[in-house]
Formats: sequence, C-alpha cells, structure tokens
Amino acid sequence: MSVSKEKYSEMTKKASPNSPIFKNCIKAFLIGGLICAFGQALTMTYMTYLNMEQKDARTLTSVTLVFLGGLLTAFGVYDNIAKHGGAGTLVPITGFANAMVSPAIEFKTEGYVLGTGAKLFTIAGPVIVFGISASVIYGLIYFIFK
Repeated sequence: MSVSKEKYSEMTKKASPNSPIFKNCIKAFLIGGLICAFGQALTMTYMTYLNMEQKDARTLTSVTLVFLGGLLTAFGVYDNIAKHGGAGTLVPITGFANAMVSPAIEFKTEGYVLGTGAKLFTIAGPVIVFGISASVIYGLIYFIFK
C-alpha cells in the first residue's frame, strides 16, 4: 500500500491529539512564575533574617535553587512538575540543575566515574566552556580597546 506524502500528513494530523497551546502557556507561566516568586522569597528571607547584602542574598538564592532543582530531580519530583509546567520549569535556573542531574542519574548504572561523573557534564560542559571562552574573548576585546 503506497500513501502519498499529503495523504500521510493528513492521516497523521487526524490521529494526533490537538495540543492545548493556550492552556499549556498558562501553566508554564504560572509554574515558572511560582519558581521565580519562590526565588524572590528566598532572597528577601536571606536579606531579612540573615542580614545579607542583596548581592550575596541573590547568589545564595541561585545556589539554593540549583540545589533544590537537583534534589527534586534526584527524587523524581521535578519531572512531575515539568510535565505540567513545560518550559516554565526549563527557563529558571532550576531547569539547568535538572538538565545536569538527569543524565547523571540515568547513567548511574555505569558506575560513579564513567556513568554519573561523565554524564554530569553532558549539558553543563558546553555551557561552562562557552561561558569561559566568551568571557576570555570579551576580556581581550575590552583590554585592547580600553
């Protein structure tokens, strides 16, 4: 049985469920907003109760959110949140933690060094390399033209 591309596309369109785009956008906005609001609450808490400067409180907030994102990923909770939040869970810094920890957990059966250790930097490695390279190039350009 031979099916044309147009016919196959039509059949696929009929068989595929329609994605509730508006509903997904609202859920992503709300869940991403809740993560960001939680981060802001952490910053205010650190400033108020630990008497930290704003810069230090923001740094500690980032560290806390990365830790919590990794911890929730390890316990399988973050994936359940991401099912509903979609891109709302990927954009905040917790999404970066999830992206780092997920491959490490997936390959833990290969051992701590070749599995977890190697896969931990699958996502983070290129980000770190790009960040360092970009900062060196920016520093050189700044040095030359300053």
